[in-house]
Amino acid sequence: MKKLNWILGIALFIGLSGISFATDYSLIKPPAGARVAVVVFEDLECPTCARSYPIIWSVAKAHNVPVLLHDFPLVNIHPWTFRASLYARYFDTQSEKLGDDFRGYIYKNQNQIFPGNLDQFARKFADENKVALPFSIDPQGKLKEKVNADYELGLRLGVGGTPTIYIVGNSGSAQPWVDIIKDFPTLEQSYAQKIEDMQKKAAAPATSTPVKAVSKPHKKPS
Repeated sequence: MKKLNWILGIALFIGLSGISFATDYSLIKPPAGARVAVVVFEDLECPTCARSYPIIWSVAKAHNVPVLLHDFPLVNIHPWTFRASLYARYFDTQSEKLGDDFRGYIYKNQNQIFPGNLDQFARKFADENKVALPFSIDPQGKLKEKVNADYELGLRLGVGGTPTIYIVGNSGSAQPWVDIIKDFPTLEQSYAQKIEDMQKKAAAPATSTPVKAVSKPHKKPS
């Protein structure tokens, strides 16, 4: 486990070292009506993502900012991550909350999951939430297209590992803030401070429409 985390950390460092000042951070922005948002590129088989996930949601909710999740499956080292992303996308189609809950469920059970029993975990989650789970969850490949679109967006931003967390403001200034492996005891405090700093820089929203504390539109930016 420690070796895998180390590899992911090195991969992220290499990926981020390739980010230049020309990177177009406008590709990720808060939704309409929000001053600040948290954008996360995650991998459902990533141990650090599992550890970070509840912290991300807790601090975001405390600061009333939306969370935008993007799939970045590291398929070369994680054999079941892509299919797990497809399941998450399927549950998203049932409800946004259900998709979020499924991700949290997978992270909690991550150590028990392997390629041969992932479907059983998905089925159990569906049964517990009284949701029909068809034999083929993506017959037309639309969910796969969404996962691939997220991955391509991550590559355009220079994402090299997971979790990559961006605190973005509507002022157009968005620098990546990432914390992998180290400093978990202070992660919550650091994360909250980054959000508060961006809130000070961000402009007032153009609309007075209230923003939900949690938002997760899995869409490729136009």
